Formats: sequence, C-alpha cells, structure tokens
Amino acid sequence: MPTTDSKSMFRRLKDIVIGKSRDLDDRGLFHKVSLVALLAWVGLGADGLSSSCYGPETAFLALGTHTYLSLFVALLTVLTITIICASYSQIIELFPTGGGGYLVASKLLSPGAGLVSGCALVVDYILTIAISVASGADAAFSLLPPGWQHAKLAVALIGVACLTLINLRGVKESVMIFLPVFLAFIFTHLFAILYVVVSHAFATPELAVNLVKEVHGARHELGWLGMLVLILRAYSMGAGTFTGIEAVSNAVPLLREPRVRTGKRTMLYMGISLSVTVVGLFIAYLFFHATPQDGKTLNAVVFESMAQSWPAPLGFIFVLITLASEAALLFIAAQTGFLDGPSVLASMALDRWVPTRFASLSDRFVKQNGIVLMGVVALVVTFLTRGQVTVLVVLYSINVFITFSLSQLGMVRHWWQNRKTVSDWRGKLLINGTGFGLTVFILISLCFVKFFEGGWVTLLATGLLIAVAVRIRRHYRRTHGRLQRLDELVTVTEQVVMPHDENTAIARMKEPVFDKTAKTAVLLVSGFNGVGLHTLFGLIRMFPGVFKNYLFVQVGVVDAGNFKGTTEIDNLKKAIGGETDQYVQYMRRKGFFSESISKIGVDVVTVIGELAPEIAREFPNAVFVGGQLVFPDDRWIDRTLHNYAVFAMQRRLYQMGYPFLVLPIRV
Repeated sequence: MPTTDSKSMFRRLKDIVIGKSRDLDDRGLFHKVSLVALLAWVGLGADGLSSSCYGPETAFLALGTHTYLSLFVALLTVLTITIICASYSQIIELFPTGGGGYLVASKLLSPGAGLVSGCALVVDYILTIAISVASGADAAFSLLPPGWQHAKLAVALIGVACLTLINLRGVKESVMIFLPVFLAFIFTHLFAILYVVVSHAFATPELAVNLVKEVHGARHELGWLGMLVLILRAYSMGAGTFTGIEAVSNAVPLLREPRVRTGKRTMLYMGISLSVTVVGLFIAYLFFHATPQDGKTLNAVVFESMAQSWPAPLGFIFVLITLASEAALLFIAAQTGFLDGPSVLASMALDRWVPTRFASLSDRFVKQNGIVLMGVVALVVTFLTRGQVTVLVVLYSINVFITFSLSQLGMVRHWWQNRKTVSDWRGKLLINGTGFGLTVFILISLCFVKFFEGGWVTLLATGLLIAVAVRIRRHYRRTHGRLQRLDELVTVTEQVVMPHDENTAIARMKEPVFDKTAKTAVLLVSGFNGVGLHTLFGLIRMFPGVFKNYLFVQVGVVDAGNFKGTTEIDNLKKAIGGETDQYVQYMRRKGFFSESISKIGVDVVTVIGELAPEIAREFPNAVFVGGQLVFPDDRWIDRTLHNYAVFAMQRRLYQMGYPFLVLPIRV
C-alpha cells in the first residue's frame, strides 16, 4: 500500500510536471482554458501552415521540367484551400458544439459513415504527430554536422514524449509555449515572400511569357490531355498542403465564446496564411530557378539564393532563423494531433464507439486518456518507421481526405434536404459540391499512387480500428439492454416489498427522526435508476432493520460531453441534485431519516475521498455502500470497457479507515 509520504511526493511531482488541479467552482475557468482566434490559429493552424515546408515542394518537383505549370497548380491549390475553409466555416456554424467531420458524417449521413470518418481521423492524427516530429527532427539535424545523424530517432522519440507531457498541462499552456516560434515562422516567411515579389517586380511579366511558352511546349510534347494529367497529378501529390484545415471544426469546444465567431475567424487566418505562403513559395521557386540539392529542401535552396547577396552575417542569420523556425513549426504541427485526436475520440466515446473513458477529463480539464493514447501510439509508429519521413509520408494524408469527402457529401445532402428553408442554399451547395468533387479526386489519386507504396497499411489500420469500434459498440448496446431491465424498477418503486414488521410499520406513521448514533447507510448512486434502486433494496433485504439513516451521495461527472460552458455545469448540478432528492423523498415516505449530498467533479473516486471525512464526522456509524454490475461471463472486454469505479472507491476508503460494502448486481 502506498504511504502518505509517497503519495504526497507523487502529488508534488505531478503538480510540477503537469500542473495543479483546476477548480470547477472558478467562474473564470472557461476563460482560462479556452483559446482566442490568434492562439487557436497557433495551436490548430500549425499543421496546415507547416505543410508549406513540403507540400508545394512535392507538387513542384512532380512537374519535372515543366516548372512554369506550377502556377496552375498554385491556383488550384488556393482554390481548394478557399473552398475547404469556406466549407468548414459552414460546418462550424451548423455544429457549434464541435465534432467536425465525425459529427457531420454521423448526423448528416449515417452513424456508420461517422464511424469511418472518426476512425480515419484518429489514424490520421496519430500519423500527423509522427510525421510532424520526424520532419522537425530532419529539418533540425540538417542544420547540424552529419556525424550527429545517429541521434535523430532518439530526439524524435523524446519530442513526442515531451509534447505529450506539455499537452497534459492544458490546451492554452501548450499553445502559449509555441507562440514565439509560430510568429517567427510567420514573420520570416512573410518577409521572404515580400522580398521575392518586390525584388522581382519588374520580372513579373516574364512569368506570364514563360507560362505561355511552357503551355505550348507541354502541349506539343504531351498533348492537351497529357498536360492536364501532369498538372492534376502534381496537384494531388501536393495534397499534404490541405491537411490540418479541418482541425478547427473538431476542436470548437476549445475556443473562446462566442465559439462560432472565433472558429470562423480562425479559419480565415488559416486560409489566408496558407494561401499566401503556398503561392509565394511557388513564385519564389520560379524566380530563383530552384532545383533539388542533396540534404536541402527547395525552401532552403530559395532562402540561401535570396540571401547570398546580403551582407554575410545578416544573410546567414536570416537563413538560419528561417530554417530553424520551419523545423520548430514542424514539431508544433504535432499539436493538431494532440488537440484534435482526443477530441474525436471523446465524441466517439460519447456515442459508445470507443471506451467511455476517452470522454473523461483530468483535473486540468484536458482529455488525458486520449492525449496519452495518441502519444503512445505515435511513439510506437515513430519507432517502427525509424522516424523516416519518406516512409511516414506514404502512410500520411490519405485518411484526412476520407473525412473531407464524407464531410462535403454530408453538407451537400443537408443543403439539398433543406433547400426550402435556407434562402441561399444554392451558394452553400455549390461550395460543398465543388469541395466534394475536389476532395474525392484527391482521395482517389492518393489511393492509386500510394496504395502499393505502403498506403495499404494506413487503410488496413483504419479498417481494423473500425472493426474494433463496431465490437465495442455492440457490447455497450448489449449492456444497455440489460440495464434497461433494471430500470423498470424506477416505474414500480412504490410496489417494491420493503421489510415489513411491526416496528417498521409504527416507524412509517411517524416523522423520520435523525439519530446520530444509529447505523447510517451511505449509498453511492449515479442517478435515480435501476442500479441505484437495486443497491438500495438489496441492502435492505440483506440487513433488515439495521440501518436507520440513509444518506445518498451522487457525483456528477464533468466530461467532454458537458464541459462546454458555465450553463452546462449549472445544469449538471441541478440534474444530480434532483436525482438524489428522489431517493430521499422515497425513503422518508417509508419512515426512514434520509438526506442527500451531490457534488460535481472530473473523478468520482477523488470526490468521494474528499467527502468521506465530512460524512464520517456527521454520521459516526456510517457504512459506505456501492453497487457493482456483475456480467454473466467475466471477459476481458467487460474489464476493459467498464471502469469498476466502485472497487477504486472501496480501496480509497479502506485506506482512510472507513467501512465499504460492495453489493453485486447481476445483469
């Protein structure tokens, strides 16, 4: 058994590394943990913006010698960014509580489509973490001597572990740490793009002339169809540029009120910054005639070419800061996986596709279980792939276009079904319809190009996750059906046979009187339901006439489903207070003294541990009682999907010296 000193030491260590517990009664809590548009842009936009470090380069190189056709690719890319951003702004408006692609597909298409979208996103966000950290390590080590390359994998693994710990502290805390790096990237790249445009202002007409020559040359060499295929292939190969745009819609609950306005403003920041960066880089590649060099990205080649005529220290420092900010931003891009992955898992947990514990919050009000899962699996993926970006990039970006396509299709269906009630439905339908066509094209292209290169691994992993989710939901539905039979007691409570003897009959005729020295049953309940009533009646049958006082204690669990604002928390308090009062009224009618205590918190065991000493002082002869579901077969899935909190409470109260009785409830 852990000693008080060891627990105290663990608590101090936790407070240092992760942070002290937050107070639910703090009226400014949601203000402290939510993100304004600027910080949301940093935390959720880093993934999309970091893609400019590799997306435009991939598309540019895919054109081979026909580099000036990249202007068409740039226009298509900006068009796609605009359409996807506009589409997800509509999704934020339609689903202001968050959920993004998962909720859109679930509500507007079918729960099955939502499952596919959710599983695709979870796998995609795990890969986002792995490839972002691996790319960041590559970029960082490209600035170091070649002899240090052997340490790159270790640095990548440490990076994933550190990001996991940082995110356990809280959303806002993690974003604030990375704000300086994000701003450094923005300012250095904006300066570089403006410098390129201004310094080559008089050469701009050459772009148009060279583009016309390129079109004529490509037409004679490839034909119109061949040229179109080349452009579309390059466009789809640079599809990594679009990853991360969906992040805001998945994480709306993290945003500052009014969330819809904050979300749409964040989308605007993301769309403008990504479009400007992508177009600027394509133009820079053309003006500086960028060609691949061993050990250098095209961005590095361009920045070095741009600064080579500057004074030596100034040019070197600028290139160093710019490339270092790119490397750091690639690390920060993993934030999208840590912010959105747990959010998607929480939404799926509320719908019982994954274990319900993924909807739980820590005392820092973060989705701790989801963060840990994302971090651990990303560590495994990074280790198995040895942190090789060339391997990870094959696995990456397919899944996000599954979600993009389902989201666009769901919105198309929504606007068509509501065309009689929405005045501007044609414009909205056009946006989502175009988005659906573009994202489906990219999805098919990526599957065709990447499938045999290793993309099948991503699709297989997504399929296995879907199969597991179906199995989990089937179990929860079966359990829910069994619990419904228990809940029949709620409607027939007054007809349940209570202990009936002469003393009890006399007691029922009098007002219940509190006897402090009498035995008190402290029943831990989770609502006025069949489980609570079975526990109560089972106790009375097993110990007739022993308990004179009945205290009902309920802890309202604050989770991802209700941690959405002060109003939701107040509603939860009222709801649990009303449920415990029903037990009290019932027992008083039966002639027993009865009271109730209700409190909210993120962890039932912790709250009960805090309440126990107060209860013991008021009721010296108290015995704590809890009911535990007993399944016909004790299988691993039962132990995995149900938290068995009553046993954890029993251990806690035993350590504190209080008696605890567990009553079995067969289902």
